[in-house]
Amino acid sequence: MSHTLYQKLVASHTVTRLDAQNVLLYADLHIMNEYTSPQAFAGLKAARRAVAVPGQQMAVVDHIIPTHPVRLRIIEDAPSALQATNLARNCVEYGIMLFDTNDALQGIEHVIAPELGMIRPGMVVLCGDSHTTTYGALGALGFGIGTSEVEHVLATQTLVYRLAQDMRIRVDGVLAAGSTAKDLIMHIIARIGAQGARGYAVEFQGGAIDALSVEARMTLCNMAVEAGARGALIAPDDKAIRYVLERAPDIADGAHADTALMDWAALRSDADARFDAEHRFDAALVAPYVSWGTSPDQAIPVTATIPAPHDAADASARAAAEQALSYTGLRADMTMEGLAIDRVFIGSCTNARIEDLRVVAAIVKGRQVAPGVRAMVVPGSGAVRRQAEEEGIADALMASGFEWRQPGCSMCLAMNDDVLAPGERCASTTNRNFEGRQGRGGITHLMSPAMAAAAAITGHITDVRQLEAAHV
Repeated sequence: MSHTLYQKLVASHTVTRLDAQNVLLYADLHIMNEYTSPQAFAGLKAARRAVAVPGQQMAVVDHIIPTHPVRLRIIEDAPSALQATNLARNCVEYGIMLFDTNDALQGIEHVIAPELGMIRPGMVVLCGDSHTTTYGALGALGFGIGTSEVEHVLATQTLVYRLAQDMRIRVDGVLAAGSTAKDLIMHIIARIGAQGARGYAVEFQGGAIDALSVEARMTLCNMAVEAGARGALIAPDDKAIRYVLERAPDIADGAHADTALMDWAALRSDADARFDAEHRFDAALVAPYVSWGTSPDQAIPVTATIPAPHDAADASARAAAEQALSYTGLRADMTMEGLAIDRVFIGSCTNARIEDLRVVAAIVKGRQVAPGVRAMVVPGSGAVRRQAEEEGIADALMASGFEWRQPGCSMCLAMNDDVLAPGERCASTTNRNFEGRQGRGGITHLMSPAMAAAAAITGHITDVRQLEAAHV
């Protein structure tokens, strides 16, 4: 029989089949953060259970941590400090690796895990965070789990897992200048909807996907969950395997390197594998995107006009559009280009890698952040921060008027002191734009790092292609 990549990964990790829809799935790696793990550890202790495989756990403090540009970081908020303290105590007690507040390698969990060589093709990776789909860029099946499931994984290294259906999204063609992987995934979500991949594991294929860098693929897989996907996968090619081997010397120089490479080469869907749903897109038609509403699928090309609610497919979508326009203070038929912004945030597990920061630095070099705009750049990890400083990126950003911060989730979500004030409008490279996501009453417009850089320089939402043309 022919199988999809998703089916192969599930089959290779199935301990036992529970029924027609559920299996007991083995996890190669379980990642934890400070806010989804406390109840899990408490449950473990109450039941007097041990952690089954401490060496296949990793923890990091990233969501609640302040990112002020100081050498020694202290979490001043008492409840947040308690979360971090509890995580550290639990990790010591159970022998779990922790990247704590002031660890040199601390960063956002979905940035540090791949860069430290922890993610390899063919793995199943679990984490109490929905953007665990990021790891599909390396041919690993990653997905988010709930707190009760975190406890189960700690105790057994397995998960009771409901099988997903298979969806293939094929993207051919070539992305035009100014368009990025972030624009591509926003284009896809806008077309299929925020629930368009609900219940599916999505596999991205096609020439446009092959052309993307590994970091760009991470952006793509990271945001697939915003279309409801339960997983996102890209078959590992030479580019992905080279990325892993450069960061995992235990594989590259080990006795089992040849076996690993042979196994990874088989990690792809069979040519005649059947998918339950399929979509096709032309990368050449993807323009720079910006969100106008309060859901990632409420997004349009920067030169387009906001759709009218009465054009929505059904009453529910119409009501959602009306509510979104009310919250964002926008109106149908207006363009996003020229809309004034107050803040710019460049960071998050979607767009805080070195490749993203290089793009921003190239655009802002020799320019200044617009008066009245507060612009922040938060690298995704300590390693990214150091590399950006070594390459002169940090100096270029600060010379242009950007704040150069310490790594963390920061303003992606209002769980730390990097928040929007009510009514502030933010050009953001994050993955979600829900009401209050970046601060109560704050308004988030999702876009690529290049688009966010353009907004910072001009003080309003700008088609980055105009600035790039001016730089030539």
